[in-house]
Amino acid sequence: MEILIALVLLLVLAWFVSAPLRRAARGGVKERSEDPRVAELEARKEAKYREIRDAELDRAQGKLSEEDWRRADAELRREAIQILRDLDRARETAEP
Repeated sequence: MEILIALVLLLVLAWFVSAPLRRAARGGVKERSEDPRVAELEARKEAKYREIRDAELDRAQGKLSEEDWRRADAELRREAIQILRDLDRARETAEP
């Protein structure tokens, strides 16, 4: 009897856990196909943010002088702003 109860509980658990997979197979979950241009710009944005953080860390560790950091930071932020503008434009054209 205990084995039967354990088996029923195992089946119910498996059914519950697999519900999202069954729903996706029936088409209940729509996958959003992203424009490759948007994906590329998102990757560039994240890389630029990492560069900004790295420059700040280099300044904090004394690897960059204040003047060099200011110059690098200004250029990196200009580039990041341009990427954000390009990303906005790409998203506008990618929307249906």
